[in-house]
Amino acid sequence: MFAAERRQLILEMVRANGAVSLRELARVVQTSEVTVRRDVRALEAEGLLDRRHGGAVLPGGFTRESGFPQKSHLATAEKTAIADLAAGLVEEGEAVVVGAGTTTQELARRLARVPGLTVVTNSLLVAQALAHANRVEVVMTGGTLRGSNYALVGSGAEQSLQGLRVSRAFLSGSGLTAERGLSTSNMLSASVDRALVQAAAEVVVLADHTKLGTDTMFQTVPTDLITHLVTDEPPAHDDRAATELQALADQGVQIAVAGASGSGSAGGEPVAAGRQPRRDMPLPGPRRSQVPGGGPQLRSATALGEQPAGERARVADLRRR
Repeated sequence: MFAAERRQLILEMVRANGAVSLRELARVVQTSEVTVRRDVRALEAEGLLDRRHGGAVLPGGFTRESGFPQKSHLATAEKTAIADLAAGLVEEGEAVVVGAGTTTQELARRLARVPGLTVVTNSLLVAQALAHANRVEVVMTGGTLRGSNYALVGSGAEQSLQGLRVSRAFLSGSGLTAERGLSTSNMLSASVDRALVQAAAEVVVLADHTKLGTDTMFQTVPTDLITHLVTDEPPAHDDRAATELQALADQGVQIAVAGASGSGSAGGEPVAAGRQPRRDMPLPGPRRSQVPGGGPQLRSATALGEQPAGERARVADLRRR
């Protein structure tokens, strides 16, 4: 395929979906991500699209939010791997809040198998994914329906969350940086997400690598309030994502990397292709994961699932209490 043909196809994909990852563009045009990145730079120079970390978006993407149809086709494999890993953090009988988003929708599909769970959400998509789960209780907020992402927003949603207390909140967003934390492009969505955070003892952010290093208009969760980040493995050449992950770890965020590609993890520990997260994954520990002689470390999916027998017994004893 000639460069002009590739670029026309790339432009058509971005216009159709609002945002597309470099990985997906490379797959469709059947070339390397390095070549696609050059094409995206050329199209950006012509003002036809905007580059974002790990992908491309329509011009004006800093303030523009893609709708559900566009988001549902972006980084689908990565979102699935993230949801698989994040579901392992939820224990039987817990109460959690789950925010709106396509990644949290994938998480909800897996939470349907956790007995005795109570899920509070402002997302119609999350509620729909749990609607037929016999042993999961779903509590929805009030509020005004925001059709672009099927979420309830506004004062009604925020007021219904007052006085609520759950073990943890699972949230997604439009961008994540070590400097500002999680952010989104919509003011109403950001306000509800902040209310969800206030209701939870711990905050788990679900964000694929395309969102790392991206900053959008409205901050939802500052970095110091993020307990865990569950993400996928960035491409080997994506130094910016790796740098952002280390910066987040340096600020005390515990990071779990799902091996979506089966090629490894950010912590330097291999993750076997197709490996599934363990269901006996421990509850989150202290915010800062320390090792002798070093600072906070990035932890892979393997590291999250492996603890000494004595430690697992101690956690189990604390739960019984």
